[in-house]
Amino acid sequence: MTNPTSTTTDPAPLAGRREWFATGVLMLPLLLVGMDVSVLYFAIPDISADLEPSGTQQLWIFDMYAFVLAGLLMTMGSLGDHIGRRRLLLIGAAAFGAASLVAAYANSAETLIAARAVLGIGGATLMPSTMALIRTMFTDQAQRAKAIGLWSGVMTAGIALGSVMSGFLVQHFWWGSVFLVNLPAMVLLLILGPILLPESRNPAPGRFDLLSVPLSMAAVLPVIYGLKEISSEGWNVRYVISVTVGLLFAALFVHRQRTIASPMISPTLFRGRGFAPAVSLNLLSMFAMMGSAYFTTQYLQSVLGKSSMEAALWGLLPSTAVGIAAPVAAQLVQRGVNRAHVVAGGFVVAACGYGMLTVSGTDSMWLVLGGAAVIASGIVVVMSQMMDLALSTVPVEKAGTASSVLETGAEFGGALGMAALGSIGTAVYRDGIPASAPGPAHETLGGALAVARQLPGRTGEALVTAAREAFTDGMQAAAIAATVLLLGAAVLASVTLRRVRVRETKATECECDKAALV
Repeated sequence: MTNPTSTTTDPAPLAGRREWFATGVLMLPLLLVGMDVSVLYFAIPDISADLEPSGTQQLWIFDMYAFVLAGLLMTMGSLGDHIGRRRLLLIGAAAFGAASLVAAYANSAETLIAARAVLGIGGATLMPSTMALIRTMFTDQAQRAKAIGLWSGVMTAGIALGSVMSGFLVQHFWWGSVFLVNLPAMVLLLILGPILLPESRNPAPGRFDLLSVPLSMAAVLPVIYGLKEISSEGWNVRYVISVTVGLLFAALFVHRQRTIASPMISPTLFRGRGFAPAVSLNLLSMFAMMGSAYFTTQYLQSVLGKSSMEAALWGLLPSTAVGIAAPVAAQLVQRGVNRAHVVAGGFVVAACGYGMLTVSGTDSMWLVLGGAAVIASGIVVVMSQMMDLALSTVPVEKAGTASSVLETGAEFGGALGMAALGSIGTAVYRDGIPASAPGPAHETLGGALAVARQLPGRTGEALVTAAREAFTDGMQAAAIAATVLLLGAAVLASVTLRRVRVRETKATECECDKAALV
């Protein structure tokens, strides 16, 4: 059987030990970027006691990093193509390290919020730069698929490890130590990066469009914010307006990219038959991944009654399957299995994981963790293949821009998954709470447990039981919706990817520092 997604004209040169060692160096900052998404999970109580932030400031301390990261991904991907991906990576590493140091010793909430913003800026430079450099260093498709699989696994592991690392460091040191852990990796990258990593850029990038920077942020941030708040607080006119405003700016951004001579995001990226499907299917995969995480975390803590640290440790189990899934998918594609079948299979596997959640109960820890592991395995198969496809179908000189579009789509997908599946779960949960229960009990499971502690004896116990069963019913309903969506995604992948052919782009299209590869 031939694989129509991997045809090449000439054999690409194989990467050697130097490139693989350089990839290992790139994985360190990538791991930390993922960890910083969740590293404040256990540190927030100590930060609150020490810095005494207001409620709004505490929210910004937690959320500022992710918002800035999402808002600047496209800008930094395009900037790396203009000035050089290695140069931008090293600038971002220096900013990330300096901001980590400031955050660790911040003496006010305002200082910590500002440091988190700079961390987000640094993270936005690191993510597309690492992926674009992988595209530059690995011209052989099989090797690149393995490297991208490693990228996907490390990023996922970083998010899972962040909360556990936070709990360990806060328990044994102080809250600032969760930021100091970033410094050794950034120093190592600044030392070894200039030696091991090749410089690459677009040799003819055109003018950098400054107006597209605020337009892109105005398109991304309101949508991410609105979806995130909908998932946590429910439907509210403010959040719907926020999403609507973001979509209007997105329309303006797209119009500008289609009409100016040197766009930040070239419309030609989407003319290739593989790039647009890769972005869309990757968005759907993150929809499913974050939707699963939304329920699993609450299930472990509020339904099973485990502490935050216990829940974080148990939550690591599903991520162990990730390290196997991506390499297996890459091997299947390299052995001639059509990529469309592999990706469709990944969606079906993830759907089976959600199917396990549809039959879970209030005491089904292993079934829920097993379902989460199956979901993660299927989704990582899709993500790794879509990243490889997206980078393979665009010219090397646009690798930074392409990776940033892919990652921005993933941010949208994750926020949308939490909002949509969370809303389904919340609606079913509220319907299952007795009408006589106090108001807060109808909002969230956490609210119901807090109310129950103030009620006498059996009345409180009855509310706890009803709330936990209602939450589990909501999780089952959301899982049914996700199962249907993923099966539809499998069909979509089969149709859109079946005839996609990838032609390897020669490295000479990119201005590379040959000395760095010798």
